Amino acid sequence: MNDFKKCTFCGHLWQSREDFLDDSATDIIGYQVNFDNIHLGLFLFNHLTCGTTLGIHAAEFKELYNGPVYKERLLGTDHCPEYCVHENQLEPCPAKCECAYVREIIQTIREWCKK
Repeated sequence: MNDFKKCTFCGHLWQSREDFLDDSATDIIGYQVNFDNIHLGLFLFNHLTCGTTLGIHAAEFKELYNGPVYKERLLGTDHCPEYCVHENQLEPCPAKCECAYVREIIQTIREWCKK
């Protein structure tokens, strides 16, 4: 069995995605979009124990969302507030865009009950 994530600075190891999200020493701080492959965008987390920022591919969290996934990208249109191009913008997006599901996953992570 593979571990979920290891801190690149202090070496702390999380066995599963749930262990990572449950940990009160992890905090989502941003999202770096990858328009070539939306699943390779990075959720950015601070590991509060050592101060390191960790990047984890969006694909690692896709099971946390079960709503619609749109095919069209709306960036550059009147329907897009361009949240994805601003790394620290974590609000949900109202656009019916291919990136919208990632914004919903961010909300799930932000609302996750920490232990």
